[in-house]
Amino acid sequence: MWTLVLNCGSSSVKFALLDPASGEVRLSGLAERLGSGAASVRVDRGGERVTHPLPGGSYPEAFGVLLGELDALGMRGDVGAVGHRVVHGGERFSAPALITPEVVEAIRACVPLAPLHNPANLAGIEAARAAFPDLPHVAVFDTAFHQTMPEVAYRYAVPEAWYRQHGVRRYGFHGTSHAYVAGEAARMLGHDLTDVNLVTAHLGNGCSVAAVRGGRSVDTSMGLTPLEGLVMGTRSGDVDPGLHDFLARQAGLSLGEITSALNKESGLLGLSTLTNDMRELEEAASRGHAGARLAVDVFVYRLAKTVAGMAVALERLDGLVFTGGIGENSATVRAATLARLGVLGFEVDGEANTRAVRGQSGLITTARSTPALVVNTNEELMIARETARILQGEPA
Repeated sequence: MWTLVLNCGSSSVKFALLDPASGEVRLSGLAERLGSGAASVRVDRGGERVTHPLPGGSYPEAFGVLLGELDALGMRGDVGAVGHRVVHGGERFSAPALITPEVVEAIRACVPLAPLHNPANLAGIEAARAAFPDLPHVAVFDTAFHQTMPEVAYRYAVPEAWYRQHGVRRYGFHGTSHAYVAGEAARMLGHDLTDVNLVTAHLGNGCSVAAVRGGRSVDTSMGLTPLEGLVMGTRSGDVDPGLHDFLARQAGLSLGEITSALNKESGLLGLSTLTNDMRELEEAASRGHAGARLAVDVFVYRLAKTVAGMAVALERLDGLVFTGGIGENSATVRAATLARLGVLGFEVDGEANTRAVRGQSGLITTARSTPALVVNTNEELMIARETARILQGEPA
């Protein structure tokens, strides 16, 4: 069954047509800058790349181009289902769900928990259901994988009423990626997924770490929102909760201005005052740019500290997994992180680590080390597999 996977953001739609059984991809692409006159769709037809302008810049227009591409391949009739990435499912969803009017309303009820993400996911679902009205649509939630966290890991030490009445707790994100790479890492290490203890580090513009015991998430670094945890591209990660009150009084900033700055002007960008791109920062640091060096060093320090903290959630540590754009491609970040984690028995293999870039995966540590490895994430394939599993009636 060919599955169309959709990841709809506030100004973009990432899509892929693939076979969940084999992983074969027949079509993929990205519609970006939606809502502006510069909107376009970039399509990869198995090696051939084309770009379509979108004068109207709307979701329906983007889906119209997608339908045209499917028709050009003669595959519109072969699509059996549509899988949607949805960022926040709250406590309601611990597994993917067939999209019904009730599920749509439940996703809408989670908008206060993800005001930047869930409305875009809903807009994408609406446009996709209009474009593919006769197909089953399945929502795959970023938060679902982490619903196995114990209460000791997900509860904040705040008034009980905040949790009971408003759902104030830790939810976690990047669940699809963490679940996929944990399964791949278990296979690569020769373990059964039900008997392996891993720390998985998804490092991109957004970053999170998870403790995965027996294939189930038992802790993760992101919390109520994707702002908690590690230093990220433009997100601060952990800060003192008193920061908002301090800046409101000292700088006259509003709650919204502070939150926006923590999400869009902080992280690697804020520390370096240069860029949120790790590749550019590493290059600038090598030329002596002090801000770039500080940004990389803080990123690595906070990452290593969080990985070490996640180890306490596991019975033992069988391996550390690096994935995501930075995790899969920055040998510098990986080596520096492992150097700080010698207390946990890690020792980098310099040659193996240097080789593990641009799609190359595998072990990057010495034979006597606690294993660390690079695993290329594939969230689209995981969403397709989850969609197929739900439609086949397999248990969560």
